[in-house]
Amino acid sequence: MFSLIFKAEYSDAIRSNAFVNRLHECRRVINMTGFKNLSGATKGYIVLVSLVFLSWLIFKVLTPDNFGSASNMLSYFQASLITTVGAVGFYFVMDMGLFDFSIGANIILSGIIGCQLATGLDMGYFGLVAGCLVTGALVGLCNGILYVKLRIPSMIVTAGLALIYESVANYMAGGVEQTLPSNLRGFGSMPGNVILAILTFVIAYVILNYTRFGTYTYAIGSDEFVAKNMGINVNKYKVLAFVLSGAFFGAMAILTISYGSSMVAVTGMASMSRNFIPTMGCFFGLAFMKYGIPLQAIILGEFIVNIIFFGFISLGAPTAIQDVITGLALLVIITMTTKVTKGEIVK
Repeated sequence: MFSLIFKAEYSDAIRSNAFVNRLHECRRVINMTGFKNLSGATKGYIVLVSLVFLSWLIFKVLTPDNFGSASNMLSYFQASLITTVGAVGFYFVMDMGLFDFSIGANIILSGIIGCQLATGLDMGYFGLVAGCLVTGALVGLCNGILYVKLRIPSMIVTAGLALIYESVANYMAGGVEQTLPSNLRGFGSMPGNVILAILTFVIAYVILNYTRFGTYTYAIGSDEFVAKNMGINVNKYKVLAFVLSGAFFGAMAILTISYGSSMVAVTGMASMSRNFIPTMGCFFGLAFMKYGIPLQAIILGEFIVNIIFFGFISLGAPTAIQDVITGLALLVIITMTTKVTKGEIVK
């Protein structure tokens, strides 16, 4: 009897091992002929889409009744467009190894000036768009020039300037909330927000891939010393990167005030809360630069961040928990995208 049982178990083991070996063989064949042979861009898209699906699936399982419907996902995506526009412009600065702590202050100042031109001077959409874009670009110009002239880290320069921009915005607003009338909120919903977002994405893509500025951006970000030896005026292009980034933050201000209908001037570095979501999108772009799709990664990365954000809202999680998760996610993304060589000093 024991002999029969042993033979049966042995036979099952053989079949089981054969099955496992067959699975390993199939996986090896798939790896050889499938994913490994895909282009870098295709691999990047697969990873990003998988992250989108995984983020959606987790919260859909946890709260199936009030999260993740088709209409909800469209709303999440529209909300993500706001920060995506700023993140796409910020990528030019971050790819050069620089940082900007004045993002939120720039958005608030640009939004208030654009709103005042549109309503106070009765310039309508022209005042809103021109006021936000020009103000954003001028803020970027101040950041770039002072960074180059003072020769101190960009995060210190922009942190100090953020206090100044907040004070200027508060003075111009007179301590009063600036509200955009309903007839000027076309960029706060479809199709206006989508059209503006697509336009900024196309501009960023063309600049990054088909202009000298885009080439020099990668060169400076890769090795600034080598870029200087190649004859590139590094300081000039750093200033231009801040200007371009500032203009994109101006576009983000248009979407922000149109979507929320108002802008409140804050002081005491309270604008810093607006910095982190665009920054997280930029880190997605840096992480997927090796796949050749940095801007596309920013778009989908911001969408993932918004899915997670609205997922916690649907769960009824308190704001403190959301901030903790956002901070942890930012640390994880930074860790994944920052490569430190052995013996290098981390500053």
